[in-house]
Amino acid sequence: MTRTLHLNAFLMSTGHHEASWRLPESDPRANTDIEHYKALARTAERGTFDSLFLADSPALWGDVSHRPAGVIEPLTLLTVLATVTEHVGLIATASTTYNDPYNLARRFASLDHVSGGRAGWNIVTTAGPAAARNFGLEDAPAHAERYERAAEFTEVALRLWDSWAEDVYVGDKELGVWGDQRKIRPPQHTGRYYSVEGALNIPRSPQGHPLLVQAGSSEDGKDFAARHAEAVFTAQQTLAEGRAFYADLKARTFAAGRDPEHIKILPGLVPVIGSTEAEARARDAELAELITYEHGRRHLSALLQVPVEQLGLDARLPADLPPVELINGAQSRYELIVELARRDRLTVRELIGRLGGGRGHRTFAGTPEQIADEIESWFTGGAADGFNIMPPVLPSGLELFVDEVVPILRGRGLFRTEYVPDQTLRARYGLEAPHRTPVSV
Repeated sequence: MTRTLHLNAFLMSTGHHEASWRLPESDPRANTDIEHYKALARTAERGTFDSLFLADSPALWGDVSHRPAGVIEPLTLLTVLATVTEHVGLIATASTTYNDPYNLARRFASLDHVSGGRAGWNIVTTAGPAAARNFGLEDAPAHAERYERAAEFTEVALRLWDSWAEDVYVGDKELGVWGDQRKIRPPQHTGRYYSVEGALNIPRSPQGHPLLVQAGSSEDGKDFAARHAEAVFTAQQTLAEGRAFYADLKARTFAAGRDPEHIKILPGLVPVIGSTEAEARARDAELAELITYEHGRRHLSALLQVPVEQLGLDARLPADLPPVELINGAQSRYELIVELARRDRLTVRELIGRLGGGRGHRTFAGTPEQIADEIESWFTGGAADGFNIMPPVLPSGLELFVDEVVPILRGRGLFRTEYVPDQTLRARYGLEAPHRTPVSV
């Protein structure tokens, strides 16, 4: 079977570049404008993207003076977007650290019903004290414990989605029998973190399970992905790093007893597109000039867990940064940023500029042909099954990608020209619908 790209549109208010809201054409209040998101969803569908994706956090992120703050709860927003699209997948982030399996499994099953089988769950753990203090805790659980909790949470969610057989419905009006109670199988789960007795209170959804996505690249994160994930959002800066991550995760997936083809690896890509390379670089420079570097310095201080006074804007990172094992936050992102700064000998100011577009994801400025070349080289070079496209500016960045880059990828036979009618998101990723073990009756 011919291998084809998977493309996901990662949508974020005015765009992924932290200064995008300052451009003359940007609407600083787009983060809560439902019409803005409807238009983006339609554009992604016009480009035959596999899916679109919304990030989320159970805390107000950062300083509201810095960039547009606050977002609509993603499952609520995706339910609306399901009504204005027909094909594109709908992936929401939801934390296993600050949710309960029963309620979350019900919400995703509901989205899958509303959308006709297009739901996906980006499974994350949540670090840091800000979210913890919103839930009566002083700090988040330790890194390893968060992933242990996530594993049990996911297993319980899967058992809840499986608590209804496909053929529960009977609908016999003469006998007065709506369904077959014998085909309901409650989880009856008691574990270290969760106790869940009863079956889900919504019938089995079109996909059975939503597409399971994961976005952590630490050792714990990769082990979790190998056991559970069907798509992985990741961040690598170079082709060599991408190949190494790809090979490692596919091997871990095989070792976990799964088919490596059943996990798709999608690095993040921030495409800055111009009709010429010079135009693209000028656009990138325009955005960089709008960065507020003091905000960036404070954020970098929190991420690296060093006092802000040690991060001189025109100096390089301190030599004595904490070892990654002591980082209780995003360990893989910490390693990526430190490696980027060391490898390219960046000052703190230069590092903040490089992170401004994609928070550690690869930013590439070029013509549509150069963007397509970059995508093709990673896809055919053993570094990616597709990409998590992160336009620096929205809506224009997504429109440019759909109108200028997608036709090139189609012309090279790398990407679909149309959707398969009535195809679920899982099927689009080459996955069969999960079948529950039949209950003896």
